[in-house]
Amino acid sequence: FLSFVSLYGIYLRRCFATSGLTSQFIDIDDHTTIHLWAPNPDHQTPQQQKPALLLLHGFGPSAMWQWRRQAQFFAPHFHVYVPDLVFFGDSTTKSKERSEIFQAVSMGKLMEKLQVKKYHVMGTSYGGFVAYHMAKLWPEKVEKVVIASSGVNMRKADNMELLQRANVENVEEIMLPETATQLRTLTRLAISRRFTMVPDFFWKDVVNQLYSENRNEKLQLLKGITLLAGDDSCKLPPLQQDVLIVWGDKDQIFPLKMAYELKELIGKKTRLEIIQNTSHVPQIENSTQFNNIVKNFLCGSS
Repeated sequence: FLSFVSLYGIYLRRCFATSGLTSQFIDIDDHTTIHLWAPNPDHQTPQQQKPALLLLHGFGPSAMWQWRRQAQFFAPHFHVYVPDLVFFGDSTTKSKERSEIFQAVSMGKLMEKLQVKKYHVMGTSYGGFVAYHMAKLWPEKVEKVVIASSGVNMRKADNMELLQRANVENVEEIMLPETATQLRTLTRLAISRRFTMVPDFFWKDVVNQLYSENRNEKLQLLKGITLLAGDDSCKLPPLQQDVLIVWGDKDQIFPLKMAYELKELIGKKTRLEIIQNTSHVPQIENSTQFNNIVKNFLCGSS
């Protein structure tokens, strides 16, 4: 049958291209190749110097499915870089490393290869884990940090509560759905709106097109997360940078209480913005408010 997902993918690629971004492949070392959308270096002039903004996506589809509205909005004001994290989209590695720290190191190497000396970083969900590590590893390169809907302070108890809300036994049933039913569960947790009238063939198309590739490697990535703390305490080293935390008030993946705690843990130069009537993807559900909040933070004084 006619695949809506394939057709919408064509539309997304056109949106990125008309925003001045090109699809590129960068070998960051002998083992790892990163695919990203980035400004065409051949078309840049000294008069076009703008601050750099790196967008790091969450678990799920590739970057262009998660950051389309941000790429379009921020491209006139920033040099926008939108990579696929390793094992998402067309980014691959021969390395056996599977932690979010490895993802952060890979993104740091990518920006070095692109000769971007200083940049802002924005990460959502799993991408927020990566953004946190990048800020910690390279405080001299990473300027401002945006962490969106990302339980960097997640404890094992939080993980168990998530499984109970989803009524599943394993986190991969939520984050890596294999069936229409599992994808419906993920959508219920991640999006505040309800999609009760969407037929199963659509959900199956989404699963087949967007969640089936590199499944084993993504399972290893879930198991390789190093930030997951014990049940009692979460000790995060504070960041030196100005940090913006953005959260949806109805988030059921990482409940709002985690945002307040993260603000206290991550440093004194941290502010929290809550977007009403959105869940785990406020950058999609209310992109206008989300984008304006982030732009005001990035363009404002410290």
